[in-house]
Amino acid sequence: MNVNEFQKWVKDYYEGRGWSELDIFIRIGFLAEETGEVARAIRALEIGRDRPDEAIGSLAEQKQELVEELGDVLGNLIVIANKYDISLEEIFQSHRKKLEKRYELTK
Repeated sequence: MNVNEFQKWVKDYYEGRGWSELDIFIRIGFLAEETGEVARAIRALEIGRDRPDEAIGSLAEQKQELVEELGDVLGNLIVIANKYDISLEEIFQSHRKKLEKRYELTK
């Protein structure tokens, strides 16, 4: 699945669940929450959690947790992009152009 297909799939799926209708400030809260879950997954991979109430997963399980949390972040970003009718392709190109221009003197 390419990026445009995925963006459309997220749009359709989230709309079907009624998740796209949430206020943008609620969506930003969800994005912040999911970003924290990415940090938690990275901590588990890098230094562990040292929590007696949590089972320690295998490296593959911990990595899968990170993949899932990154997906949740991406889903929230796509909902925000869709709200403002911005394609991921446009975001990718704009980000690349900005960085190349900013750091062209350091090449």
